[in-house]
Amino acid sequence: MKKAKIYKPSKTAMQSGIKKFDKWMIEFVTDDPGKNPLMGWESSSDTYSELNLEFKSKELAVEYAKKNNIDFEVIEPKERKIIKKSYADNFTK
Repeated sequence: MKKAKIYKPSKTAMQSGIKKFDKWMIEFVTDDPGKNPLMGWESSSDTYSELNLEFKSKELAVEYAKKNNIDFEVIEPKERKIIKKSYADNFTK
């Protein structure tokens, strides 16, 4: 079977909140992307590269991969370090 990576998507640069980032994704890894001879775009004949599966938890994603004999790699998310600041700190130093 194909190799896949299981990860938690990160927020975009346009978002500052942490809401709606509790899902885990399975994304299949494409071995041989090629170049389209007509347009020069990167393409592949592998349709698994277009498939992204979404799960509510990491355990469900891992269970799905094991059940369907998918080789997988789990990429743990980096925790965000929150530094609490006060507006008054701009003037007290």
